[in-house]
Amino acid sequence: MSSVKVKKKKGLLKKQLEAVVGAENVDDSASGRLVYSYDATPNYQAMPDFVVSPANAEEVAAVLKLCNETGTPVYSRGSGTNLCADTCPVNGGIVLLSKRMDQIIELDKENLTITVQPGVITKKISETVENEGLFYPPDPSSMKISTIGGNLSENSGGLRGLKYGVTRDYVMALQIALPNGELIRTGGKLTKDVAGYDLTRLFVGSEGTLGVITEATLKLIPKPESQKTILALYQDIEAAGRSVSAIIAHKMIPVTLEFLDQDTIRAVEDFAHIGLPTDVKAILLIVQDGPKEIVDRDIHQIAEICRSENAVDVQLAASEEEAEKLATARRSALSALARLKPTTILEDATVPRSEIATMVRAISEIAEKYDVRISTFGHAGDGNLHPTCLTDARDEDEMQRVEKAFAEIFEKAIELGGTLTGEHGVGMTKAPYLEWKLGAAGIEVMRGIKQAIDPNGIMNQGKVFAEETRERVAEAK
Repeated sequence: MSSVKVKKKKGLLKKQLEAVVGAENVDDSASGRLVYSYDATPNYQAMPDFVVSPANAEEVAAVLKLCNETGTPVYSRGSGTNLCADTCPVNGGIVLLSKRMDQIIELDKENLTITVQPGVITKKISETVENEGLFYPPDPSSMKISTIGGNLSENSGGLRGLKYGVTRDYVMALQIALPNGELIRTGGKLTKDVAGYDLTRLFVGSEGTLGVITEATLKLIPKPESQKTILALYQDIEAAGRSVSAIIAHKMIPVTLEFLDQDTIRAVEDFAHIGLPTDVKAILLIVQDGPKEIVDRDIHQIAEICRSENAVDVQLAASEEEAEKLATARRSALSALARLKPTTILEDATVPRSEIATMVRAISEIAEKYDVRISTFGHAGDGNLHPTCLTDARDEDEMQRVEKAFAEIFEKAIELGGTLTGEHGVGMTKAPYLEWKLGAAGIEVMRGIKQAIDPNGIMNQGKVFAEETRERVAEAK
């Protein structure tokens, strides 16, 4: 198509979009498009043609219908905190923002639910319900800025995932705009509902490839009455890993069971200045909540288990304020590490809890093998580790070694019965490796679902489904 025809086509599309959402909510300026050309994933960037901000579900549906008819790619986006390039508009088209859809629609105390629009910040949901003595457990580290729509698209986890699960476990109902412009509702405020396929779970974690979530009803639970936090300090990383398995084997499920290696500890302390001991090889941050007598018992037993696994010290947070500082410091791990080198690549290989020690050792060996710097922290209690490479994207030789190191880390995780991603999603970064986990037949099942719902393939093009599968490390040797 000639440049004149392309320009004319874009001009017509702009007018049609403006008719739906208003001229002030369609941005095709260079500066406006640049802001939404990338997300929190390093080394991925592409310019959209338009940035569109609908005000409600009906406008979202009308925009999707228009894009479906014109073959225009659609990339739905919240705050852009994702780490797998999922909101990068690789084929142009439109970035669909949820920033104007940021209302809490209803807090239903009788049914213990909250209904929200996708642009609500996650922390706002938590604070709103906790003021009423209720609790929304999912707590991604980005919760101060991430939107619930993004959490739903990625099926986000967080520090409390060990005991309470991930976003998917708290979604009761959705309203979804489909690519053809139809609006559907799934689920409801029901404890039981087995009518037909579980479409709610299908769309949660679908990474914007099937439709746009325009409303969500989330399950709440009573707020726990008490909480205690301890730090277990180790001079042996594998001993820390063994402690994780031992705690669970003793039939105790803490709220939080986080692992930080020495490199991460030092970065976090330099960033947060809360008095973390920087001379130890690893720390476990452990939180338990519930009735006071149970919390006291569990924390005492957990401390004894850590000591029996060669923890050099176990420290109890002296107050709620100190405990909150420790949790906040852990949430800042990525930000702290990102200050050290120009490029920070955070991954989330996940293994069964019993393989944590093996995986931590493997990450260290792989980093040494490829001569790259990898710091490791993460949700050790649910096997979700975050190997984080500190590098410089301008160093092509090192970036090649980084890519090989992560490929080997992914393969090791799968070999141990794990997966490529526990909470960050597939997006573009993991797409070439997805067949390693699902197999060719599994990929084809997913393609069939995608084809049925989005036959014109406008939704989040270039994500999840790779053109080519990466060669396995073991096969390449």
